[in-house]
Amino acid sequence: MKHTENNPQLLREEYISSADSLERDFFLYLPSGYDIKSEKKWPLILFLHGNGERGNGKEDLDFVLCHGPLYEAWIQKRDLPFIIISPQLQMFGMDETDDYLKIRTRDNIPVRFEVGVPPRPEEFETPELMYGAPLVDSFPVELTLPMGWEQCENDLIKIIDFAIEKYNADSNSIYLTGLSYGGFGTWYLAGKHPEKFAAICPIVGWGHPDLMEPIAKAQLPVWTFSGGRDFVINTKYFYAGLNKLEELGHKNVRYTIHSDMGHDTWRRIYEGDDIYNWFLSHKK
Repeated sequence: MKHTENNPQLLREEYISSADSLERDFFLYLPSGYDIKSEKKWPLILFLHGNGERGNGKEDLDFVLCHGPLYEAWIQKRDLPFIIISPQLQMFGMDETDDYLKIRTRDNIPVRFEVGVPPRPEEFETPELMYGAPLVDSFPVELTLPMGWEQCENDLIKIIDFAIEKYNADSNSIYLTGLSYGGFGTWYLAGKHPEKFAAICPIVGWGHPDLMEPIAKAQLPVWTFSGGRDFVINTKYFYAGLNKLEELGHKNVRYTIHSDMGHDTWRRIYEGDDIYNWFLSHKK
């Protein structure tokens, strides 16, 4: 795309991952008007994708465009007033066991149009009946960790610091969000580095109670979402962590269930305006 001062920009930045010592890229989006407001400090969103967008951080990186704030800003051309950074999680062997990763093709990657925007993908089918989820305090063994993003903890913090140092990012307005695997990763990273963020929004990924004490101590604003028809990440597992936050005295916790939606609840959340406005209402 021909660059002018008013155009948004999608850049690729290189780094060496501490998880595997290999060179990788991450996407860095600069919003419309970034160049002509050189004195302005821009809020920054770190987005953690889900399992289906893993890859080698090079030619696979475009899969990160499939969902989330970067899809909204770059593919759908929404004027989101944020710097957005989107790294790609390594496979860590998942490409050998996950059926979707085995069969995906580059045809799944959305393309930015020269004029206009592509149609949005259809929502997942949700034949399941809506129902209220009972409270539980135990978790499936395979879902007690963020399943990958925890191995990239140091990379994620370095990427944030890089964006603050090299670009006009406001260190008091750093926001963290992710979907599914990235939702788990959001809880994990916030639990380890609550001082880094002004607010977090984990979507269709619940937080384990063991991660909550640092988040509560920092009074880090939380807004989390689940789908009532999501039988991948069931709503019943969200309550223990959220109740733990309240037990620890956290005063700024929101939990929204979209009872009519399935695992792709993230489509509605990122397509709307609410979380972006909510992010902007919080500064450290």
